Amino acid sequence: MGTNGSTMLVPLRQGLPPIDPSAVTGSASCALPARYEAVRGARKFTRSTLCQWRLEDRFDDVALVVSELVTNALRHALPPDTPRESVPPVRLHLMHWNSRLVCAVRDPSREGPTARESDDFSAESGRGLFLVDSFSDDWGWHPLAGPLNGKVVWALFRLGDEQDAGL
Repeated sequence: MGTNGSTMLVPLRQGLPPIDPSAVTGSASCALPARYEAVRGARKFTRSTLCQWRLEDRFDDVALVVSELVTNALRHALPPDTPRESVPPVRLHLMHWNSRLVCAVRDPSREGPTARESDDFSAESGRGLFLVDSFSDDWGWHPLAGPLNGKVVWALFRLGDEQDAGL
């Protein structure tokens, strides 16, 4: 896994709530292989990045959301014939502004995520988007345009004063 946040930030900003791009204080991304073990790697990358940004106190909520978004990408967005050792088809991006943190997962599918229409909260699966909605302050998705194919699903976490003010 390596970081390359600068080249991926431009398309990721397309669907995000308005924010001053000059207020970006950090960005990082990593490629994730088409294996479920990649979820563990995504959490490890998230912990390391949040520690660098001195946001360790947000790790539990952010890691849960990252885990759900990456799992959904691996489970629902990859074609069934995706080779396990192919070029990593999923990418995790973390972006830190003064008052916000965004985690975004890019995958090759253009189909948007859909929440399960079930009230069975004891089910083994199907609650991922419910958890994303519960643990983040906002989330959404958008298809990518230009040379990148697929979509980005993102979750926003408010930090500091903005969080305290309920913005």
